[in-house]
Parts: sequence; structure tokens; C-alpha cells
Amino acid sequence: MTSISTSRPLLLGHRGARRYAPENTLPAFDLTLEHGCDGFEFDVRLTADRRAMICHDPKLAGMELARNNYSEIRLKAGQPPCLEHVLARFASRAFLDIELKVAGLEDAVFTGLQGNPAGRGYVVSSFFPDIVKAVAARGLVTGFLCDTQRALAHWTELPGEYVIPHHKLADQALVEDIHAGGRKVLVWTVNDELQMRRLAEWGVEGIISDDTVLLARTLLAPSS
Repeated sequence: MTSISTSRPLLLGHRGARRYAPENTLPAFDLTLEHGCDGFEFDVRLTADRRAMICHDPKLAGMELARNNYSEIRLKAGQPPCLEHVLARFASRAFLDIELKVAGLEDAVFTGLQGNPAGRGYVVSSFFPDIVKAVAARGLVTGFLCDTQRALAHWTELPGEYVIPHHKLADQALVEDIHAGGRKVLVWTVNDELQMRRLAEWGVEGIISDDTVLLARTLLAPSS
């Protein structure tokens, strides 16, 4: 796997370019790259027939994913992508932050990445420590998502290459602490230009934003 190598952070769209297209869709992911970002974060859940479907919420179009088959969901919700669709289309040209919202997806991610290696890098992330451990046990690059100080305090106890704190938790001391622990830092969801610049100065490895246009405009130097 060849990771993106730059002197700036990775620029990642949150659920794609969600300010400019429906989130967690192929058009939103395409648009993220068109805006100049390096890749995107997206959410994965299981349907009743165990398809790894891209969706943030447990329900789509009023249907509970865990209680309905993918074919049934498609009839009501159009063409929501599955993990294999995203990997086939983007694995060779985008950094992928694959967030697992539920347990039981680890084998699907492992198999998917075996078939479509992430040529520009990836991380499989989750808020749930047990999922992080299960992903790490399969030899995949993992990241621990945190949105509270209480959760963040446990990052040293978990395996993985990335710590992914909410932007309200991120300061220079935290970044330095995580780096001293041998981990990389992605920060979400950063929609303020000043904070984008500050995080870049602190040396974070990646910034996740809803506003992919602002992110690219702020941190893509003309010479980069």
C-alpha cells in the first residue's frame, strides 16, 4: 500500500462532499475528489441479509437496515451504495476512512480490501473499542473515534495507528501526546478556516470536513 505523502494533512470529506451532494453517495465521493481533496470518510452498516451498506443512520427512507434486505431497501431508497461499490470505484485513487457503525463488518472489510487494495491509504475506524480490536486482529489499519474526553482517555489502551478526536477535543498538547505515543491524528469535523490552518500547523495527519471546497481552498497551496 502506498500512502499519500505530502507536507500537509490529508484532506478528507465527511461522508463525502456532503454540503454539495447527498451524503454517503457515490456522487458525493466523486465530488470530494473533484474539489481537490485526498479522500473521504464514510459509514458502513449491515442489512438483514448482511450486505455492507453505506449509511450513517440505522434507518434509511423509514426502513431499519438491520431488519430489511438490501433489495428491499433499494426499492424504497433508490441506489444506496455498498462497500464493494465504493472500493471498486475509489480504492485506487482516494484515501478511505471506513467507519464501522456496527459489529460484524470486519470480515467484509478485510475481504473487500484484499480484492481492491487501497492504493492511496485507508483507515478502518469506529467509536466502539471492541470493533477496533476486531479490525486490528485482522491486520487492518485501525482508528479510534472519540467525541468525549471520557472516551478519548482510553486511546492508549487500544490497538491501532490512528486516533480520531472530534475537533472540540483537539488541541496542540493532545496532538503532541498522540504523536509521542506513536499514533497519527485525524480530526473531525472541521468546518472553520482558522481551525483548519491551526490543525495543519500542529502537524495532524488529516482533517475531515463537511465543506470540501473550503478545506481544499484553505490548505491546498498553489505549489502543492
